[in-house]
Amino acid sequence: MRVIAVLVLSLLVACAGVGTQLEPPKLSFVKLRTIEAGLFEQRLELRLRVQNPNSLSLPVHGLDVDVELAGEHFAHGVSAREFTVPANGEAEFDMLLTANAANALIRLATADRREREQIEYRLHGKLSTRLGVKRTVPFDETGTLPLGELLDRRR
Repeated sequence: MRVIAVLVLSLLVACAGVGTQLEPPKLSFVKLRTIEAGLFEQRLELRLRVQNPNSLSLPVHGLDVDVELAGEHFAHGVSAREFTVPANGEAEFDMLLTANAANALIRLATADRREREQIEYRLHGKLSTRLGVKRTVPFDETGTLPLGELLDRRR
C-alpha cells in the first residue's frame, strides 16, 4: 500500500510540472543611473521592465543579468528581490550592476557617427521562479537605445 501511495504521489508531482511550459519573459531597459564611478569599476542602478507573455503569474525570486553594449560586455548584476509579474502583464524593478565600462567606451570611441547615436544592447541571463519543476527561465533580449538616453544622468 505504501508503494502505491509513493507512486501516486510521485506521479502527481511529475504532472504538476508538465503543464508549466513557460515562454521566456521579455526584459527591456527603462533607465540606467550611475551610483558610483571609479577608474576600474562602476556601480549602476538599472531599472528593468519585465513583460510576462504567459497566462499565469510569474513569481520572481531572483534575477541574474549580463548587459552588453555595442557588442562588448558592459555589466553584470544579480538580485534576490522578490516580486510578481501578473499574467499577460508587466512589472518594473531596480537592481544594482557592477560594470567595467572600458571595453564598451573604447568601442564607442571607435564607432562611426551613426553607431554613436544609437547603441545596440543585449540583456541575457536567467530569471528564478518557484513555478512547478521549471525553476529558472532564460532570457535573451536585444535592441537599440538612443545613446543620449543611456547617458542622461537625470533619469
